[in-house]
Amino acid sequence: MTRTILANARLILPQTVIPGAVVIEDGTIAGIEPGTTVPAGALDMGGDFLAPGMVELHTDNLERHIRPRPGVDWPHAGAILAHDTELAGCGITTVFDAMRVGSIPNEGPDQDYDKYARELAHELAAIRARGVLRISHFLHLRAEVCSETLLAELDEFGPEDRVGIISLMDHTPGQRQFRDISKLAQYVQGKYKLSDAEFADHVARLKALRARFGDRHEAAAVEIAHRLGAVLASHDDTTAEHVALSAGHGVRLAEFPTTAEAAAACHDHGIMVMMGAPNLIRGGSHSGNVSAAELARAGHLDILSSDYVPSGLLAGALILARIWDDLPRAMATVTANPAQAAGLHDRGRLTPGLRADLIRFAMLEDTPVMRETWVRGRRV
Repeated sequence: MTRTILANARLILPQTVIPGAVVIEDGTIAGIEPGTTVPAGALDMGGDFLAPGMVELHTDNLERHIRPRPGVDWPHAGAILAHDTELAGCGITTVFDAMRVGSIPNEGPDQDYDKYARELAHELAAIRARGVLRISHFLHLRAEVCSETLLAELDEFGPEDRVGIISLMDHTPGQRQFRDISKLAQYVQGKYKLSDAEFADHVARLKALRARFGDRHEAAAVEIAHRLGAVLASHDDTTAEHVALSAGHGVRLAEFPTTAEAAAACHDHGIMVMMGAPNLIRGGSHSGNVSAAELARAGHLDILSSDYVPSGLLAGALILARIWDDLPRAMATVTANPAQAAGLHDRGRLTPGLRADLIRFAMLEDTPVMRETWVRGRRV
């Protein structure tokens, strides 16, 4: 039996923060001991915060590492390892790696939309089997209904692939995230240097794909999620009608609802609401949608995602702690709540019997300083 004691910490428990120690035995939390004493052989945390390791349900970070620039395909093994190391360093101990499924082959500005998820998932599984990854990895398949190849790509995944989440992604211009076409134009034309005429062609092509495939792809993705035992997530719900449709599909998690109306409707249907930490940190949505802070103040925010900035996850939780004046509630948005939403009941809380996935951090004024990360009781 291996036994470690992390003592003299401020423990962020489910309902309170206390001075104390965490006892770890064979990768599991064996006990919580209140007090500031440091027993012989224990590791002194120096009064730093000790919290559960964070659970990340939606991050573009792996895609960013394999495609650091448009048209640049970075060696995948190195990208996977760099991604894993970065997340561990940010205090994320469980990640659902987002991979797009559904491609638009050989289409001008959509040249980045080639198929890649199946190959990358095989590579991730092979590296995980070698035992070199620091943290726990699952798959989050982002099902682009506005595409040509979604069903063929989804059919390549099976129960052995650890697909934990399938989200229904509909990026058709003029609705959901890009109701405001000018915001889409700003993003796409800036990224791909398109003329107005080329952008108009791009919009027309995406709308045609939605008309041709959208409903069939959405229904099939729902069926495949149920077959794989994956949590079904909606994306960018904007209206109460969107949410009602999501609820009818069996959606349990709403990613980034774009309006206060949609977020409130999610709670009415028992759907957990996830928002991006960058939205909180920047003070609003980069797409002009509802702010995460507004939803937090209304009581309609349950989970944070780092989205495209891994270090933002802990920083975002601490902003919520200031909004709510409740550190345990805020930390639950990046620990217990995402674990619950994903059906992972063995982690996310400082509770005896759960996995010893832990993080230690201090504060530099309002900015968190990550000190250490443990996964199953092993410092990574």
